[in-house]
Amino acid sequence: MGSIEQIHCNIHDVVRSFAQYMARNEALVAQNKETDIADKINSHKFFRLSLETRGSELDELECYSIQAQTSLRTLLSVGPIKTKPGDSLLAFSNLWTLHVEDANFDALVESLNQLKHLRYLSIARTNTSTLPENIGKMKLLQYINLCGCKSLVNLPSSIVMLQHLRFLNIAGTGISNIPKGFHGLANLRNLYMFPVQMDGDWCSLEELGPLSQLTRLHISGLDNVSSPSFATKARIGEKVRLRYLSLECTCRIGHDGQLVIKDEEGIPELQQQQLIEEVLNEFHPPLGLENLEIIWYFGQRLPRWMMSTAVVPLGSLRILSMEDLAYCMELPNVLCQLPCLEFLQIIHAPAIKRVGPEFLQPNHHCLNNSHVRVSFPRLNTLNFNGLVEWEEWEWELQVKATPILEKLILQKCRLRHMPPGLAFHARALKKLYINDMKHLSSLENFTSVVHLDVFRNADLERISNLPKLQKLIIIMCPKMKVLEGLPALQRLDLEDYDMETVPRYLQDLRI
Repeated sequence: MGSIEQIHCNIHDVVRSFAQYMARNEALVAQNKETDIADKINSHKFFRLSLETRGSELDELECYSIQAQTSLRTLLSVGPIKTKPGDSLLAFSNLWTLHVEDANFDALVESLNQLKHLRYLSIARTNTSTLPENIGKMKLLQYINLCGCKSLVNLPSSIVMLQHLRFLNIAGTGISNIPKGFHGLANLRNLYMFPVQMDGDWCSLEELGPLSQLTRLHISGLDNVSSPSFATKARIGEKVRLRYLSLECTCRIGHDGQLVIKDEEGIPELQQQQLIEEVLNEFHPPLGLENLEIIWYFGQRLPRWMMSTAVVPLGSLRILSMEDLAYCMELPNVLCQLPCLEFLQIIHAPAIKRVGPEFLQPNHHCLNNSHVRVSFPRLNTLNFNGLVEWEEWEWELQVKATPILEKLILQKCRLRHMPPGLAFHARALKKLYINDMKHLSSLENFTSVVHLDVFRNADLERISNLPKLQKLIIIMCPKMKVLEGLPALQRLDLEDYDMETVPRYLQDLRI
């Protein structure tokens, strides 16, 4: 099993070599910095072709140089493609899989509809500005990835006819609305960046209602919803297969973390805040949800299903990320009770000034008063970044929490002291990152930490009693005076552009 943040995996060299041997007469893999790619392409007829020309001496792949490969079933191309008038995809009518990335593809788009057998289409980060109007005739299409096609502003209306479509990604495009009839894509499993738009009495959220097979869903532009009733019609709670849900508003936050849109008196638009709160209340997810993201939310209170044990549907949640919460004043009080939560990230929440017992202590205890339930029993990674007004973290020694926490990141806040309960109970903590903590003066008694990274902490003076610490990185901490109780230290990286002499605290250090 990989980590919850893993997006790549490796294949054993022996397995890779065996696969290459078995496919030697059917497949060609040509990677960058090879100057004889064209010769290799012309040497044989292949069923599968994988070309990476990005960063190579070839600069651009000539489209005509691969058109003789009329038997291709799979074509993967990463890097520029040089086209000229008359070039098309007609020669590849047998393709099942087409993956083109970081290339000039717009000139070839119109011939896409010639690929009657195509199942998989990915043209991510190309200059594509349009899709064939009759794309609905490509009946076998199951996968469409348009991520990063910034010039693409519309989906053809016939896309709703692709009954076998399972995957659609339009993140990073200019697409702002979805064709009516989208609800007919009954087999859709993965839908990234569904843009909410209002058109009279019609809201695109209704189109999500019948899509019961969804496992991954990303909705953007939620502040365009004019009534909570439209959110209800999305029927998120009925999608029992849903494992990943991302809820995103339109960005209204400036560099200072505050709302940009204000009324004439400079007061935040409270009516809009109340509306977005009501809208998110209607998005209570199904019980099996594992990954939840909330981005650019500007309500003062988080959804009820995150704040009350009576209605919380998050018992299977493993990953929670909340970013740019400009006006939320408190963290959810049920997180500590979630039995599966492994990763918690909160980025840019400037209204939070205190984290107290409600964050760490369950609302109820076991019948035996001598046994208190452990909070965050499976939390592995915790990241607090950009809580710029956060001054107090209350965690007393008697509060048992985070028994298997391995990685903690604290960045851009005003904490003066680390809570005593953290060092005492987080006995599995291995990696600790402390960045831009202006008022923190000491780090002490983290007995299990192996790697410590302190960056740009203006008032940090003392690091002591870290008996297992092996690697220490200190960058731009000008007031550092004391390093002691670090018997296992093997490596120290020290960096400060204003430093003129070796600090005195290094004189007695043994590495």
